[in-house]
Amino acid sequence: MQKVTGIGGLFFRSETPRELATWYHTHLGISTVPDNYDDPGWQQQAGTTVFAPFEQTSDYFGNPDKVWMINFRVDDLNAMVQQLRNAGIEVTVDEQTYPNGRFARLTDPEGNPIELWEPATDMR
Repeated sequence: MQKVTGIGGLFFRSETPRELATWYHTHLGISTVPDNYDDPGWQQQAGTTVFAPFEQTSDYFGNPDKVWMINFRVDDLNAMVQQLRNAGIEVTVDEQTYPNGRFARLTDPEGNPIELWEPATDMR
């Protein structure tokens, strides 16, 4: 059986696509989409990716009107949280450490939920 090899993109609607792309680039380091085929797009590090549909009634994403949430892996959750807070972005850190690592939550300027994940050392 053929299988997909990874996620090739995440596409979603935005009220202000250019501004939102710039926010992700400025605060999370995600390159904006190149305007030609010669420049590379954002390259992510290889690592665990969870693909998990949730029940319609789940409150895991926070706002019940949001139907998706992206989870980004980070090397140093404390440093990333401090960087975001220094930029005036509200971040909530889950104080519990789980067997798979540590987590924090924030939203982008359009209210889309973002989860940051520092994988446990043995998962890197």
